[in-house]
Amino acid sequence: MMEENIIKILSDAISERKNVAFVTVISSAGSTPRESGSKMIVYENGSIYGTIGGGEIESLTIKKAVECIKKGESGKFSFELTPNGIGALCMGKIEVFIDVYKTPLKVFICGAGHVAKQLGRVLSIVGLPYSVADDRKDFACKENFPEAFEIINEFPDKAFKKAKIDSETYVVIMTRGHSLDAECLREAVKTKAHYIGMIGSDSKVRTIISDLKKKGIKIDSRVYSPIGLELGGKTPGEIAVCVVAEILKIYYGKSGKHMSILGEK
Repeated sequence: MMEENIIKILSDAISERKNVAFVTVISSAGSTPRESGSKMIVYENGSIYGTIGGGEIESLTIKKAVECIKKGESGKFSFELTPNGIGALCMGKIEVFIDVYKTPLKVFICGAGHVAKQLGRVLSIVGLPYSVADDRKDFACKENFPEAFEIINEFPDKAFKKAKIDSETYVVIMTRGHSLDAECLREAVKTKAHYIGMIGSDSKVRTIISDLKKKGIKIDSRVYSPIGLELGGKTPGEIAVCVVAEILKIYYGKSGKHMSILGEK
């Protein structure tokens, strides 16, 4: 029953897009607190579900699991329960595998118009989770955004409080009007979002940025506007591809140059 419960808890954590590590004892020798096959879930804040025996060895495993979550890397680790190992008086060795389940970047789309709808489709193809906010329920709905993990039916600038923006969130602003875009940008820069992109022409962007700066709003290097890489194209689908290309470029820290080895193109 315990194993069934822990698998369900793990599944729930992944569905809720929580960053967790699944720890499994893969071998043990000598006097160790738990046998091979023992399992434990470790959350990024260090809390756990299940146990691999408690004590110092579990404490060290939790610490290592949290490190793995931060790095986004799984791995095999061993601990020795000896005076020369972790300072335990009992003899024994334990080996664990820490399997990390870390949500990739997630996108928060402000607005649910034609470009946003195509953006949702491209994000789904790429495999990036996204949420969308718009007060128009006939726009922001499951029919238009079937893969969204959350749809918030409120004015986008008011939805930031519900959207749970963190340092792994990429905010995309493309609402139905300039003033609403400006309000979303004002809210976005207050968050820990890693990236903030806003759609618009050069003149519109300059006007919005200038107005916000006059009001004391700091526009930092996280803000990209006009949004997207310069790939060409003006249709909603083409713009969506440009936006996702920019997000991936920033996420992976790449140059965005051609990968061809056949000379300059």
